[in-house]
Amino acid sequence: MTASTTHRALDGVGYRIAGDLDLSRPATSVAQLAVGNRIHELTSGGSRLGDDVAESLDIADFDSEYAFGDGVLRFAAKTEYDPQTELVEEPLLVVWQGRRHSLVTRLYRQTESEIMGMLRRLGIRESAEGLSLHPDNAAGVGFAGPATVIKEIPGLGLLEMAAPTAEQTAQLPPWKGVDVKAGELYRDTLADGKPFFVLSTPQVWATLVPLADTVLDDVPRLADALTLHVDG
Repeated sequence: MTASTTHRALDGVGYRIAGDLDLSRPATSVAQLAVGNRIHELTSGGSRLGDDVAESLDIADFDSEYAFGDGVLRFAAKTEYDPQTELVEEPLLVVWQGRRHSLVTRLYRQTESEIMGMLRRLGIRESAEGLSLHPDNAAGVGFAGPATVIKEIPGLGLLEMAAPTAEQTAQLPPWKGVDVKAGELYRDTLADGKPFFVLSTPQVWATLVPLADTVLDDVPRLADALTLHVDG
């Protein structure tokens, strides 16, 4: 039975995935925002994403919590020592949580008040498919590149989707790929020798990283079961 799901990237692009595969896993989106002369990376995901990130950083409790927009904004600081630079930093873990989705980032050398001001300029919106940002370009805030959507598909691997750029298209392998339903599938290797795949379609550039349950010889067949479309 063909399954279908749509995930909203932080830049507002919806990626619709369909096929005879398990598409039930949640997805995250990652975007880089240029705020003045700084670049910040933000990640959106399910409602528990902020708690999961806090747990991974050994943060037991958030230091402060505020009603913010249509959600809740939480902050937690943790002192870190970088042995290479011999610097002590205290970055803030910033989590905005809406009804079903959340936005997470870590910011250095900024106050809670400054961060709130930045978030107001991001224009956070929540829909059933995920969060999207609508930055105030006139205030010096904008995307530094296309946002990505990252989704695990059991048996296939970790699929990372974004709008194709001219630079990526020019970097396609010189050899012919395998024709699949969504486009063309290329196999390549990373610098450490590990395999990965690129799925190139007219609307989507997708990188596929095999996981522990991925059988490499099965990837072309499984990828041929997928269709990828931009949905608004």
